[in-house]
Amino acid sequence: MLSKYEAILMLRENILPFWQKMADTERGGFYGEADFFGKINKNADKGGILNSRILWTFSAAYRLLNDETYKAFASAARDFLYAAFFDKEHGGLYWLVDNTGSPLETRKQFYNIAFGIYALSEHYLAAGDRSSLDLAMTLFDVLEKYGYDPAAGGYTEARIRDWKEIDDFRLSRKDLNCPKSMNTNLHVLEAYTNLTLASKNEKVKKSLENLLRVTLKKIVNKNWHFDLFFDMNWKSLSKEVSWGHDIEGSWLMYEAALAAGNDDLIVETKNASIEIANIIHAEALDYKNGGLLSGLNEKGKVLEKKEWWPQAEAVVGFYNAYLVTGGQKYLNAAAGIWEYIKNYFADNTNGEWHNELDADNKPDQKMPKAGFWKCPYHNARACFEIIRRN
Repeated sequence: MLSKYEAILMLRENILPFWQKMADTERGGFYGEADFFGKINKNADKGGILNSRILWTFSAAYRLLNDETYKAFASAARDFLYAAFFDKEHGGLYWLVDNTGSPLETRKQFYNIAFGIYALSEHYLAAGDRSSLDLAMTLFDVLEKYGYDPAAGGYTEARIRDWKEIDDFRLSRKDLNCPKSMNTNLHVLEAYTNLTLASKNEKVKKSLENLLRVTLKKIVNKNWHFDLFFDMNWKSLSKEVSWGHDIEGSWLMYEAALAAGNDDLIVETKNASIEIANIIHAEALDYKNGGLLSGLNEKGKVLEKKEWWPQAEAVVGFYNAYLVTGGQKYLNAAAGIWEYIKNYFADNTNGEWHNELDADNKPDQKMPKAGFWKCPYHNARACFEIIRRN
């Protein structure tokens, strides 16, 4: 049953205890990897994305649940983010450090910087630490200076350490090498939403409004899906569909509009979010095996494996659609996916959620429980949102 009580239970008994065990009390921050069974690799490199997402998660947990234990873990993540990932010479955040905190990959990926903003602004909202807000604003300044495209709007992907141009823009090997992506711009939108709420800064709010307009006009296509990869002028370069990002984007856009406080944008975004939720409800629910299907490949074939994060985002996206419209089908979808998560994704033996399931709902034991991309942010946030909205 999808409820505030069950969301708190999932947080306190499944998700957060796992990540508390990941704390590296010797070298700082959190360990960079744990296998399927939760066995920690203490020598793994540490990614900026993972560290920022852990900082956001424990900050949000403290703000919502008022547990001092979570505040301490948030502080550990915040201190390591500053000590290891902040480039004190050129500004911005490194992409990757080794297990001691020494830089390994110094490229400036704006996706990574966005998550730093998201996490630090949440730490300020939770703990009242003004220095975290100040650091978030310094990241906002470099993102605006080096990532913003004044000609066509939105944000580019990356630069090298000293902000000169880069040849390889990609976040990962599975991405297209292109100068703009939905993924980066969606998470800048998410970060600027939180920073607007934390800072009350008019420049931040204006940037948020501008990016939301770009998202509605250039990224959301006529079929109510998010196009994924673009050239500098927002020409779409891929036919892939990510149902997980679609449903995630539906509610993040609406939150952005509410934070910006622009009545016209609120109406437009509300309508778009419901159109997207309706399409995902029609196309992506797996009525045979349960849960949300991940998406379509370039040839229009359904991706067989299910990933943990689209399930979490679908719970929030459909629940948001239910609250906005009162439509029972959206509540049923959110509740059904929540039950699917409890039955198949939540690991009640080793903690956390499995990374991927095959078509028969069996977890892939080769996939990590924690890693550069496997984090507590999507699933913890789904719990936070259910608690917050009840």
